[in-house]
Amino acid sequence: MRIENLKSKNTAGLKRVSATVVWEDCDRPTQEIYFETTSDFAQDLSCNPHAFLVASIVPALHHGEKRISIDAEICPELLDGLMTAMGWIRHWYELNREPVEIHAKTRTTPAQSTTPQRAGWFFSGGIDSLATLRHNRLTVPREHPNSFKDGLTIYGISSGGDEIEENEQFLDAFDRLVASMSNVAQDAGVNLIPVYTNVRQLNTDTYFWSNEFQGAALASVAHAFGPRFGRMSIASTGNIPSLFPHGSHPLLDPNYSSYDLKIQHDGVTLSRLDKTKLVADWDVALQNLKVCTKVRQMQPGMLNCGKCDKCIRTTLALLALGKLEQASTFPKVEFSEEMLVKRVFIKTPYRMSCYEDLIPHLQARGRHDLVRAIERIGLRYRGGDWRGRVKKVVRRYFGGVSSSERLSASRN
Repeated sequence: MRIENLKSKNTAGLKRVSATVVWEDCDRPTQEIYFETTSDFAQDLSCNPHAFLVASIVPALHHGEKRISIDAEICPELLDGLMTAMGWIRHWYELNREPVEIHAKTRTTPAQSTTPQRAGWFFSGGIDSLATLRHNRLTVPREHPNSFKDGLTIYGISSGGDEIEENEQFLDAFDRLVASMSNVAQDAGVNLIPVYTNVRQLNTDTYFWSNEFQGAALASVAHAFGPRFGRMSIASTGNIPSLFPHGSHPLLDPNYSSYDLKIQHDGVTLSRLDKTKLVADWDVALQNLKVCTKVRQMQPGMLNCGKCDKCIRTTLALLALGKLEQASTFPKVEFSEEMLVKRVFIKTPYRMSCYEDLIPHLQARGRHDLVRAIERIGLRYRGGDWRGRVKKVVRRYFGGVSSSERLSASRN
């Protein structure tokens, strides 16, 4: 693979930096990869070779490229980190190929910035992202260098893959997201920086994104804003007990750092329920919450479809916490035992834990039907000795008495 023709241009209130990616060892077309932002932040968007190298390294490994060549100086810390990142991915997924050789000059001095570098995070509007912001505001003094000043809200790297093609429907949805998150940004005292990119065009497969590419793609955007940032946080999906190989992981993301820009994987000590509580107790965030990527399923003007897995998981948690009525960005959802069993299919231990953690809260609200639904979903996920597994869940949360037994006792 060759990365060449790095350039920048300004057009119609936007600034774009781009590079040409030429594949050498696989049958893929030459591509132009870009990062773009509005004129308000144009001075901080740079044609940083780090951005294009970080964006390309994992797709190159995945597709069997033997090398990446870029005629630019690269920080030795980043070069070493990319080798480590490839090592983790090769180990996790047992890839039977050598690491991609990086052919580039080694930078001898750090890049110079004319302004104090700032801390920021990726501002998607979901539970993980908003909890990262809220936790930062509650625990880090505003004067501290790690206090967030800016959030990057990105078009083109939706986890569902819907936004990888630019069209009016998805651009309108992004404009609604920016407008909604601007309310959160104003309340938190941070800048929202809109970014447009097509880095996912290097490989559009959803599983590749989730398993290998997510952290590198996000980090590439941060490097494109190198003059502005000294530290960028990526919100963790899972917490420590539920960590598993993933495209954004605490063992992976920091390896996309350079001497000038540190990439941090944030929030691994918090469960999904912990994060939801942080967001639910922040009125502005709750009233602007956006977790959904299913743009085609959304009702006009809505930020969430209310039907997909992310929407169901989030609204059920808000119901369990007594906050669903205040979450106005979701269409009205009527939960029942059969509705949950029909719609929720679990594939990972982490996802199962997100539902099982809700059981005590649902029980406290008298939603025995939803507790039974989660128990049934868990049995279907785990299979095997279903009676024993029900008893295990019951013992964990209720000291040995099942919800059906308690309900029967209350009737008598």
